[in-house]
Amino acid sequence: MHTNAWPHTPVLLHEAIDAIVGDPGGIYVDGTFGRGGHARALLARLAPTGRVLAFDKDPQAVRSALAGSERIDDARFAIEHASFASMRECLAARGIASVHGVLLDLGVSSPQIDEPSRGFSFRFDAPLDMRMDTSRGETAAQFLERADERAIAEVIRDYGEERFAVPIAKAIVARRQGGRPIGRTVELAEVVARAVKTREPGQDPATRTFQALRIFINAELEDLQQGLNAAMELLIPHGRLAVISFHSLEDRIVKRFIARESRSEPDRRAPFAPAAPLRLKALARVRPSAAEVQANARARSAVMRVAERTEVA
Repeated sequence: MHTNAWPHTPVLLHEAIDAIVGDPGGIYVDGTFGRGGHARALLARLAPTGRVLAFDKDPQAVRSALAGSERIDDARFAIEHASFASMRECLAARGIASVHGVLLDLGVSSPQIDEPSRGFSFRFDAPLDMRMDTSRGETAAQFLERADERAIAEVIRDYGEERFAVPIAKAIVARRQGGRPIGRTVELAEVVARAVKTREPGQDPATRTFQALRIFINAELEDLQQGLNAAMELLIPHGRLAVISFHSLEDRIVKRFIARESRSEPDRRAPFAPAAPLRLKALARVRPSAAEVQANARARSAVMRVAERTEVA
């Protein structure tokens, strides 16, 4: 299968590069390589002494960076088949203790959505996989086959913000108990459509359930929290963090993280001790332009938050 069959248009490309590049000779992390749009733009902006270290869970994304027509043939570039949650350990193994900028472009990429066999989309009839890293872990179908009704409902409610989570979970389990466990995308979409009584105009009834399962299967929110903590420890003073989110669960985590690290608060257990110094300075909240949304519909829900590491060690 050709790696360039499903093109990916990076969202907020120029805004993201402008946000994080301070020192053109510095070291930068692209935590979500995808098909390399941000990484290529970073390399174009950097000096010969600059470096880009990329991460991706998806082995197909890593292969596209290293081989074929889309490979990045640049000595300043390296990529790890790993989640950005482990960036600190991976960089330490390369002898790198600090970086000048970290970019995280969250969520699923266009090639993952548009390739039917990955099972991310209800638009295609395919095995219900949903793993970003297809080399390991449990598929969405395997989870739905083993989990009880309560666990399924919690996932759909907590990660999809789906108010019909309980009836959807009941329908999934009832089908399984009837000897027909859900194994394909269209089967899940049909079950959800029957269980969901009303839905916002223009939104497929299965949208929130598919989002929830994808986030859960790939531990996306847990990885995000770990990745933000790792970025904080890696960034040099005045180094920049930029995070592009596509739904409220992700953005809420990023917003709260930046807010928490931008406050100087006293320790309640030691009220007379000096307040802990702030470690971040919030800089910007950026949305795509109307022109970008018109050219790329997947940009419409994007929001980028930018923060800068303070002088404090």
